[in-house]
Amino acid sequence: SMTKGAVYIVSDGTGETASLMTKAALVQYSGYDVNLIRCKNVRTETQIEAILSEAKTNHGFVVFTIVSPELQTKTHLLADQYKVQHIDLLGPLLVGLDSYFGVKNSARTAGILRTVNESYFRRIEAIEFTVKHDDGKELRDLDKSDIVLVGISRTSKTPLSIFLSHKGWKVSNIPLVLNVPVPEEVFKVDQKKVVGLTINPTKLSKIRENRLEKLGTNSTEYASLDHISQEIEYAHSIFEKNKRWPIFDVTEKALEETATDIIRLVSKRLGIKTEEFF
Repeated sequence: SMTKGAVYIVSDGTGETASLMTKAALVQYSGYDVNLIRCKNVRTETQIEAILSEAKTNHGFVVFTIVSPELQTKTHLLADQYKVQHIDLLGPLLVGLDSYFGVKNSARTAGILRTVNESYFRRIEAIEFTVKHDDGKELRDLDKSDIVLVGISRTSKTPLSIFLSHKGWKVSNIPLVLNVPVPEEVFKVDQKKVVGLTINPTKLSKIRENRLEKLGTNSTEYASLDHISQEIEYAHSIFEKNKRWPIFDVTEKALEETATDIIRLVSKRLGIKTEEFF
C-alpha cells in the first residue's frame, strides 16, 4: 500500500476546479504524504504524453479535466497504455449533460469553466466593495476603487454604482454637500478614476419632491429650486477646480446609457480593454 503519493492534476484551463475537488477528496487521506502536481493549459497530445510518462516514473495518480472529446479519449488511451491510474473528473458529467441537453460535444470550449468563475467572483467582490463604499461611508481604501463618482444628492450615484458593480467595477460614490469640503481622500486617488455627476435643477427638484412625498415629509428646502441651484453651483465650483474630472449629465439619460459612457471613458483613461471586465 502507498504512504507517499504523487497526484497529477491535468487541466486544459487553470486546474483550479480540479484542484479544489481533489483537495476535498484528499482530506480523507490525512495520514498520507501526497505531492500535488498541477499541470495547467494542457491542450496537446505531446503535453499529455510527457505528463503521463512522468506520472508513470513517479507511480503517480492522474486526475484530469479536459473538455475536448478527442484529447479526453487520447488521455484515457495513453494512461491505460502507460498503466497509470487515472480519473476523468469532468468527462462523465459532460457526457451526461450533453445527452440531457441533446447537444453534440463539439460545442465545448477549453478553459471555459475558470473564465466563468473568474468574472463571477470579480462581480461578487465588486458588488460587496461598492455597497460598502456607498454615499462616502468608507474612505480608507478609496484608492482600491476602479471608479469614484462625485455628485450632489439624487444624481443617481447609488443606482449607477450598483449597476457598474454588477459589471465587475468597484465603485465608490461621494456626495457633494453644500459648503462641506470634498473629503481629502478623493484628491489622493488616481484622478483618472474620478467622475462628476450633474443634473438639470428643475428635474432634480421634481425627483426630490417625489422623494419627500414618499417619505411623507415636507422639508421644502431640500426640494426648493433656489436651494438646489445653490447646490448645483457649489458642485460646479468644485468641478471647475478639478478640470480633469469628466462631468456626466444624468438628466435625460437612462442608467445603462450613463454607465456605458462612464465605462468607456474610464477604460480609455486607464488603458483597460473593457472586455477584461465582462
